[in-house]
Amino acid sequence: MTTPTELRVLQFCHGYDGPFLDCARQYASLFVGTPYKVTTVYLTGAPSVEVERGSASDEVVFLDYRSRDVRGLKLKAIRDIKRLVAGRNFQFCIAHRFKPIYVALLGTDLPVIGVHHGFGDYQRLSRKLFANCFRKRLALLGVSNAVRNEIRACLPSWPAERIETLYNRIDIAAVQAEQVCRDDARAHLGLPQDAWVVGNVGRLHPDKDQATLIRGFAQTLPQLPAGSLLAIMGSGRLEAELKALAAELGVSTSVRFLGQVAQGRRYFKAFDVFALTSDHEPFGMVLLEAMAAGVPVICSDCGGGREVVGESEWLFALGSAQALGQRLMRMAIDRPQSQAGFVEALHDRIVNMFSDSATRRVFWHLPMLQSIAREQ
Repeated sequence: MTTPTELRVLQFCHGYDGPFLDCARQYASLFVGTPYKVTTVYLTGAPSVEVERGSASDEVVFLDYRSRDVRGLKLKAIRDIKRLVAGRNFQFCIAHRFKPIYVALLGTDLPVIGVHHGFGDYQRLSRKLFANCFRKRLALLGVSNAVRNEIRACLPSWPAERIETLYNRIDIAAVQAEQVCRDDARAHLGLPQDAWVVGNVGRLHPDKDQATLIRGFAQTLPQLPAGSLLAIMGSGRLEAELKALAAELGVSTSVRFLGQVAQGRRYFKAFDVFALTSDHEPFGMVLLEAMAAGVPVICSDCGGGREVVGESEWLFALGSAQALGQRLMRMAIDRPQSQAGFVEALHDRIVNMFSDSATRRVFWHLPMLQSIAREQ
């Protein structure tokens, strides 16, 4: 139940698939300990008690549209949001991805903070024109400086303080509580207990560039501990092509394609090192999950990944199988002496930059929040 006098924030999400349920939780957590109540609305997706719990919000509303229902002008969705907002004391809206931003701006008079989780959202002329039309009550957040900088380049006339960064983050204690021990994780994934295992998690898609990962692993395998494995968790359209590449390089028996694993982040302790080779990573949430598991990470030096890991000797040049292989070899040779300090530094980095409490402090000091408060 709500009352007209409650201070409320509308959080509007496209859906709750994949990482976006936790995105809703992340933004709801910003208002813990404040006078604001959070109403989270999902444009697509059927009602779910599990999603209600995971949203960490005071109220959850499912509009229950299918993706095909929200193409074009989305007039019905605009009417639904208009009715939902009527009679409630919403102060502003946080909208994730472009469609909810569009619906929120046309269906309400609220200031809207648009959160962008990927690249390319304002490369279309129509979207640039739309954003410029509503720039007086629209502010934008990128989940990394890389995403923020691309948006700023697409909207060059906007003041910098209207396009800022707010990093993705994790509930460290909750993530660590979910993660199972190394032996149980390996048993669940069908990995031998005594192997040295390089892990990777992501869609089998060109953006994730697992081809470079397989090449780098294959080049270095003779120098790695006997019986070393590469374990790739995920599915996608490149599965057959990547398996063929492993066969071509003669490492089929050393590369395990684990497929889609439910609640995959629970099993990150199965890996001795985590390698991310993406060429188009807006942020890199899997890096945080690996870091929370105490697993050292190797990451391509591009996109948001370098912002998660920081300036590190474990970054490697994008697409360089040789550089990746060198880091894998070093990680294997130096273990565990060089890893303890590295893992500790990564943990401190999560706490100081990518935890709920750290991000909450940043959020409430954003210039756009002060601007919205003045315009109320």
